[in-house]
Amino acid sequence: MPDLWVSSLHFAGFGFLCSLTVPLSKHLRHPVFLWLSMAAGVAGLAAAAYLISHETELYERGTDLNTLDWLAAITLVTLALEWVRRTLGWMIPLLIVLAMSYVTWWGQFLSGPFQFPGLSLETVIFRSVYGGDGMFGAIARISWSYVFTFILFGAFLLKSGAGDVIINLARCAARHLVGGPGMVAVLGSGLMGSISGSAVANTVSTGVITIPLMRKGGFSAKFAAGVEAAASTGGQLMPPVMGAGAFIMATYTQVPYAQIIAYGALPALLYFFSVAFFVRVAAKRNHTSDPDDFTPSALDVLRQGWHSLLPIAVLVALLIGDFTPTYAGGIAILSVIAASWLSPSPMTPTAILDALAKGSHNMISTAVLLVAVGLIVNVVTTTGVGNTFSIMISQWSDGNLLLMLALIAMASLILGMGLPVTAAYIVLATLSAPALYQLLAEHQLYNLLLAGELPEAVKGMFMLAVPEAQDWLQGAVSSAQANHLLANLPADLKAIIIQQALPPEWVATALISAHMIIFWLSQDSNVTPPVCLTAFAAAAIANSKPMATGLTAWKVAKGLYIIPILFAFTPLIGGTPSEVISVFLSALVGLYALVGVVEGYLEAPLSWLQRLVLLGASGLLLWPLESVFASLAGLGIVILILILSKRQLTQGELTE
Repeated sequence: MPDLWVSSLHFAGFGFLCSLTVPLSKHLRHPVFLWLSMAAGVAGLAAAAYLISHETELYERGTDLNTLDWLAAITLVTLALEWVRRTLGWMIPLLIVLAMSYVTWWGQFLSGPFQFPGLSLETVIFRSVYGGDGMFGAIARISWSYVFTFILFGAFLLKSGAGDVIINLARCAARHLVGGPGMVAVLGSGLMGSISGSAVANTVSTGVITIPLMRKGGFSAKFAAGVEAAASTGGQLMPPVMGAGAFIMATYTQVPYAQIIAYGALPALLYFFSVAFFVRVAAKRNHTSDPDDFTPSALDVLRQGWHSLLPIAVLVALLIGDFTPTYAGGIAILSVIAASWLSPSPMTPTAILDALAKGSHNMISTAVLLVAVGLIVNVVTTTGVGNTFSIMISQWSDGNLLLMLALIAMASLILGMGLPVTAAYIVLATLSAPALYQLLAEHQLYNLLLAGELPEAVKGMFMLAVPEAQDWLQGAVSSAQANHLLANLPADLKAIIIQQALPPEWVATALISAHMIIFWLSQDSNVTPPVCLTAFAAAAIANSKPMATGLTAWKVAKGLYIIPILFAFTPLIGGTPSEVISVFLSALVGLYALVGVVEGYLEAPLSWLQRLVLLGASGLLLWPLESVFASLAGLGIVILILILSKRQLTQGELTE
C-alpha cells in the first residue's frame, strides 16, 4: 500500500479509538458529548477515506484545492489538534497553531533572521496534509511501522507474564547487594523499560512493586519515588527498544537501527550504574536493611519463566542478523505466543486479543502525537527556521562545544515543559542537530590538525582560503593555529573539507553522536521540575510531595547531563573496542566519585576537603584528557578516599 494510505488509516484509526476511549473533558460526560466525540471519529475516518480514494487527483491538482479537498484537509488538521489535546494537553496544539500561523500570517511582521514573507493558506494546507513533510510524512511512517510494532511487542510480553519474570529476576539479583530494594528498582525498571519504551508506563507498572519495597527497607518516600522515576527514565535509553526516539534517529541519520542500539548499550549501562550508586550511598548512610522475603532463587525463577525471555533473545538475534526492525518485531511477537505454549498457561485466542487491545490502547497517544507533530516539522522545513536556529546556536556558542551542549540542554528543558520526550527530540533534532553535527565534525578536524594528519588535497584547500596555512601545515600545528585556520575557513569550504578530510565512519559517528546527545538531553523533562511527569507518577504511588520528588529524581538522574558530554568529547561512540571500554571504565569510577561529591558520603561521611579532592578526581576520570596518567591519578585518589572513608567507618564502629 502507498505510504499515504497507511499513514492516513493509521492516524484515523487511532483517532477513532481516541474518540471512543478518551472523553472530551472530565467535566463533559453528558451523552450528547459522547455522540459528538463519536461523530468526530467517524469524520476522521471519512477524511482519510477521501485521501485514499482521491490521491491521484489531489497530486494532479497540487495547491489548487477544491471544496472537498479543503474540507478533508481542515477536518484532519482540526482533529489532530483535538486528539492531541485530549491525550497530552494544550501545549502541543498551541505550538502547532503558533507554527502554522507564523508561516501564513505573523512571520512577515517580525524583523531579523526569523522574518518570513508568508505563504498562502492553501499552500500551507496542501503541504501540511498532502505533502511529504507534513502529517503523513516520515514521522508518521515511523509511527505505524517501528513504534506500533514494538508497543505491541511490549504488550504481548506483559500479557504472557514476562514482566513478573523480569521483576523476580531483578529481586534475585539485588537480594545480596547494598540497598537491595533500591537495586530492584534500578534493575527491574531498566529491564522493563527496555521493552516498554515509555517512562511513565514503566514507573506505574514497576513502581507499585519497587516503591513499597524500598519504603519497607527504610528509604524515604521521596527518595524511593525519585529512584523509581530516574530508573524508569533510563528505560528509554536501554536497548533493544529505546522508545520511539531510536527509530526516529535511525530515519534521520540513515544509520541502521541495530547499529544505533549497539552504540547505545554501554552508555545506558553507565546511566543505570550512576542511579545505582545513589542507591548504594543512601543505603550506607541510612543503614537500610533488605526486608525482601522473596525466597525463590534465580534458578527457580528461570526454571519457571525461562520461556518468557526467549522472545527478547529472538528480537536481539534478528536485529543483529541485520533484519529490519519491523520484521524482527513481528517475528518476536509471534515468538511470544509460541514461547507461551512452553509454559503451563499458554496464550489463548482471548489472551492474544487482550494483548492486541492493550497494545492498541497504549499506542493511541503516541500515534496521534507523531502524526500531529509533522505539522510543526513541515513549518520548520518550509520556512528554514531550523537552519536559522542552527546558525544562531553556532554563533552563540562561538565554536565552544561545551557551551553548545549547555544551550541545547536549556532548549531541551524548555521544550520538555510542554512536549513529551519524543516530540521534544523531534523538534530539537530538527532545529539543532545540524549545528551540533557541524561542531562535532570540526572538533575531529581540529584533532587532525593538531596531529598533522591532514590529506594533501585538504591542505591545498586550506592554503587557498587561509594564506598562513602554507607555512603552518608542514606538520602538526598548535592549538591556537588550528583554531585560527578553522575560524577563517568559509562555511561552504569547511563543509567540503570535512567530507574530504574525515573518514566516512568518522562523519557517521559525528552525526550519530549529535543525535544521541539530543536524544539523551530530551529525556530530562521526565525528571526535571517543574514538569517531571515520571516523578509525579512515582510520587503518587509513594504518597510523597510531587515537587520534592521531582528534585530528588533530578539529582539521581544526573547521568542524563554528564554522559552526553562523553558522547561529544570521547570515543565512547564509534571508537575502537579498547577505546570504548577504557572510556566506560574510567567514566564508571568517575560517576561513583561524583555521587560521593554530591551526597557527601561514600563508606562514611566525607569532609568538605575530601569532597573537593574527590571532585578533582571525578574531573580527571570524566573529562577527556586522553591521558592514561590522568585516569590513573583519578583512580588512585578515589581508592585513597575510599580507604580513608572505610577506616573512618571502622573507627567509628569501634568507638561505639
